Amino acid sequence: MQELRKETDEQLVKLYEDGNDNAFDILLERYQQVIFNHIFAIIHDEDVANDIFQDTFYKAIICIRSHRYTESGKFQAWLIRIARNLVIDHVRHSRPVVEIADKKERERLLNNPKCVVGNAEMDFHNEQTMRELEQMISLLPEPQQEVVRMRIYDDLPFKEIAVLTHCSINTALGRMRYAVINLRKMAAKRDLTFIEL
Repeated sequence: MQELRKETDEQLVKLYEDGNDNAFDILLERYQQVIFNHIFAIIHDEDVANDIFQDTFYKAIICIRSHRYTESGKFQAWLIRIARNLVIDHVRHSRPVVEIADKKERERLLNNPKCVVGNAEMDFHNEQTMRELEQMISLLPEPQQEVVRMRIYDDLPFKEIAVLTHCSINTALGRMRYAVINLRKMAAKRDLTFIEL
């Protein structure tokens, strides 16, 4: 066990992938405090943070043992990304569901074209638009991609984005601003006019 402590993260992952359980114990020992602190800093609930922490390492175990872990030299960053995704899922699912009791308000919303599912042609256009948007987002610098995805797909407020990305709200807003500028330039080159973020 002492010899294993000298191994790099990637070597330990490989050893664990090949069946050496002690190798994962070392990885857990190295990163359990960092990962738990990262989760708890966002969640502020020890029980929930513990659940997410356990889920994080469970997902890591499944991924490594099923030979789906891709060596990138950044094992800690990979664990944090898993934890962050689980935190986002938790936040999304713990938001209260709002029911509209007023019959007139419900009818007004149901008759609003923005709330109604479109026809097949409109659905196809929207799907194609989303593919184009995703392709352009993937061309942005990584920090901008991260903020855009959290804002658009996860519908997170900038305060939460700042916490999840370990930056200030101003930095998160700045990244979004530059991402929008870059996306509009790309959209103009492709003759697209749908970038309204």
